[in-house]
Amino acid sequence: MAKEATYTEAVGRRKTASARVRLTPAKTFSLTVNNRPGHEYFPLPTMVDTASAPIKAVGGLYAITVVVKGGGHKAQADAVRHGIARALVDIDAGVRKDLKQKGFLKRDPRAKERKKFGLVAARRAPQWSKR
Repeated sequence: MAKEATYTEAVGRRKTASARVRLTPAKTFSLTVNNRPGHEYFPLPTMVDTASAPIKAVGGLYAITVVVKGGGHKAQADAVRHGIARALVDIDAGVRKDLKQKGFLKRDPRAKERKKFGLVAARRAPQWSKR
């Protein structure tokens, strides 16, 4: 007999950061990132605000558990935001319009361009010298 899942899971991404997010209905809001409280994991309070922005936009009380890998803290916060927004749409499709207007469902595709051979950086050519 299969037990019904009590949580909703989604994946959010940004640059090289990838976040697996689980939303569980709860009596109070809580954010746990890599087994640490969100305000303890992220170095700046603005990153916690960024990560929890979809919940604040839609409302609702959830215990959010996140496993995030890769990237820096800013990209990880954006990946968590993307994952939470996707999970909220799975729970209630009616919130999709609000989240889409705020840009929470868009996966930001920008990433660092790779360095090419013969160049100093991705596009920077070596300095030209006359002699």
